[in-house]
Formats: sequence, C-alpha cells, structure tokens
Amino acid sequence: MGADGVELDVRPAADGHGGSRLVVFHDPLPIDQAVLDVLPDFDEILDACGDRMLVNVEIKNSAADGGYDPTMASVAPTIRAMRRRGPAWADRWLISSFTMSTIDHCRRIAPEIPTGFLVEATTDEAIAAAAQRGHSAIHPQADAIDADGVAACHAAGLKVNAWTCNEPARLRELAAFHVDGVCTDVPAVALDAIGRTSEPVFNPSWGIPI
Repeated sequence: MGADGVELDVRPAADGHGGSRLVVFHDPLPIDQAVLDVLPDFDEILDACGDRMLVNVEIKNSAADGGYDPTMASVAPTIRAMRRRGPAWADRWLISSFTMSTIDHCRRIAPEIPTGFLVEATTDEAIAAAAQRGHSAIHPQADAIDADGVAACHAAGLKVNAWTCNEPARLRELAAFHVDGVCTDVPAVALDAIGRTSEPVFNPSWGIPI
C-alpha cells in the first residue's frame, strides 16, 4: 500500500511449557493457552516487514495495557530479536512505550536504538522529560496536536510521530504542522491526502518529515 513502515505492539506471553515468547498483539492478552498459542511471534512479524520498512516497536508494559512488569523482563528479549536482524536494519528501528521507565531501560541496554515516548498530548512536562532522558521522539495522540506543540518538540530536539489518524483533512493539518510521521490504518488514504505517490519508498527514514 506504499506505507513507509509499520507500528506493532510486543508483549511477553506464556508458551505453555513454563517459559515465554514474544507475541505481537495490541490488547491485553487472552488467558486461554490455546488462544495464546496462535498469536504471531515477534520474529514472524519482523520477517513480514521485508527488507525496506521502518519498524516502530511499541513495548506494552503498563497497568492500563493489561499488566506492568517493573523488572522490564520483555525489554532484553525484544532487543535481542531486533539485534539478530543485523546492521542492515540499524536505521529502521524505533522503540516506543507509554511507560517512561521502559524506554529508559531500552536506552540503558541498547543506546544505539532510538526511543519514543508515547503520550496523550505534548505537554511541557512530557517534552522536557523525553528530551532530558535522551529519547529521540515523542508520540502524541493525533487529535491533541497543534502547531505550537510540534514546534516545541522540534525545539527540544524531538521528532513528532502522531497516532492514529485516518481522516484526510486532519492528515493534511498534521503535515502542515510539520509532524515527522503519522500512524494510520489507511496508508493509501494518507498518502493521497498529503499528495504523495503510493509507490513505496525503498529507503525510508525516520528523519524525513511527511
């Protein structure tokens, strides 16, 4: 469909044998092991991304998302899976989370991978915290974004990647605000709204604004 990249949600799930595996699933995990067993592996989904797409890996780790693990046990295996892809993928990664402690931990063990702070809105406090802790981006809810907020993020050295916008008029507004990226469920609609071709970009970059 011409999308530059994909955003996906990673969670640790019981493997039915006393261990765990990384699965890609947005909502809180089901309890039934038979249902867990059919959820796609993180590695399987990365395989589907092919050799060009940007990959924004959201690590689910908060009470609001169905559980919080203060030991950050899912961070290390997530990063190991990403690193196994080798240096050819190095410029394609971004890790994000709604939990600051999670992306702080990512920074400690994998400083080479950029990180983004997921927020409802670009408050002064969120911008300052993300910048001071060395994160690369802030990811606000699309409806809460305005031009001043984007400018404040950019002034602090932060990219702005919005979630989730499917409306053409609002997509054009976000582009006019100079956001750096937008998560959308309708890539073809988004590309048309901002006047881009649907031909895929074979060397997309997190640093090129929409």
